[in-house]
Amino acid sequence: METDNQQREKRFENFGKRVDKFMDELDEASVRLQKEFSERFEELKVSADKLKKETENSERWKEVELSLKRAGEELGKAVKAAFKSKGEDVPPSGPGSTTP
Repeated sequence: METDNQQREKRFENFGKRVDKFMDELDEASVRLQKEFSERFEELKVSADKLKKETENSERWKEVELSLKRAGEELGKAVKAAFKSKGEDVPPSGPGSTTP
């Protein structure tokens, strides 16, 4: 019959093996995810370049860009207002931001 110490040692050994197996699986998943993210990032870069080329020097693109900038500014103002109403400080973000 095994002693308590032997049983504990077996449990710790088993636990160690499970941790090692988990770490191996985690490493494999990390490699797979890194590869997937890299591929997706490259696809997005290609799409962005294609879109930019298609719309380059287009007056419409400039209007869209300006509208998006305005929308972003309005969203920023809304967030700041929401946090101000709660009495929390909102750190400035983006270029040209000023401290509230």
